[in-house]
Amino acid sequence: MKSDTRMRATWVTMLLAVAASLTMLLGMLGPPGAGAQDKGKAAPKKSDQANCATGRTVPASKISIQLWTFNRYVEGGELLPGAPAGAPGAAATRAERLEFVFAYLSEIGYRNIEPYSFHGLTVEEFDALAEKYGLKVPSRHMSTNEATWDANLADAKLLGQRWTGSGGFAAPGIGSYENVLATAETLNRLGERSKKNGTGKIFGHNHFAEFTTKYVDTEGDGTLKSAWQILVENTDPRWVTFQLDVGWATIAGEDAVALVEQFGDRIELLHVKDVADVGLPTQHQTTVGQGEVDWAALFAAAQGKVRQYVVEQDPPVEPFSFAAQSFEYVDCLQF
Repeated sequence: MKSDTRMRATWVTMLLAVAASLTMLLGMLGPPGAGAQDKGKAAPKKSDQANCATGRTVPASKISIQLWTFNRYVEGGELLPGAPAGAPGAAATRAERLEFVFAYLSEIGYRNIEPYSFHGLTVEEFDALAEKYGLKVPSRHMSTNEATWDANLADAKLLGQRWTGSGGFAAPGIGSYENVLATAETLNRLGERSKKNGTGKIFGHNHFAEFTTKYVDTEGDGTLKSAWQILVENTDPRWVTFQLDVGWATIAGEDAVALVEQFGDRIELLHVKDVADVGLPTQHQTTVGQGEVDWAALFAAAQGKVRQYVVEQDPPVEPFSFAAQSFEYVDCLQF
């Protein structure tokens, strides 16, 4: 009996020693996948984003991405250095590439997308694909042709949009002061129809010309104003809002923070676009947070006013790394 007891004690001691050794070894190796993450920047996971900062940040539920960023990849299969391994290239169909994009965006934390096209799918197929990956479509760049507006509103209703609009402004444009006023009236008509359709206000989206084109506001206070400001002041806030493209406004020489502070009650969406070397021959768009825009000040000014933060970089761009790094920056920046 004493021999059996000593033997059992010996085995217990050996097992405890082995367990201790394994614990030390696992501690040295780190958690599963840690080595792979050290070798290269891994795409952020949804669960990580919720805890990346403890102060005030833009919540993931308000971050979207304009799919124009992925235009060259989805439409032509362009793969640039930095694209994820396994991304289907030019030999795949547009639908296959689009599904890969949706899966990737969902994986890195996006909950919203802003389309500009259905890429050969029907609106029903596009909606089903977005839903498959948990992606909502709160806004979309679409045609503002009044003759086909009802059809566009039907698509918007199916997609569950909360805003309608385009990548510019409605007809007749900003080529003259009279045209600017007429464009404001077009936006009012389209916006009222959209609101009554249950798809929210219509938004206008700027490039730089809306700010650099100026007219004396003869039917207003008689001062010189940008076409953008005249549109703001002559549209009905019940039906019309604005999607301020921060990058293009900055290129036009505008202070985006000042614009949001002055007109924030009319700006419900931002195009979160960063730019570098503004005014120089090397001027270019870049990953959000790597350019000249003071995003902390802008997000602070937008607090309680802006409802959607739509990340975008115009091609050419490596869209996958841009999307991941920009989402992490916007979601984690404290302001």
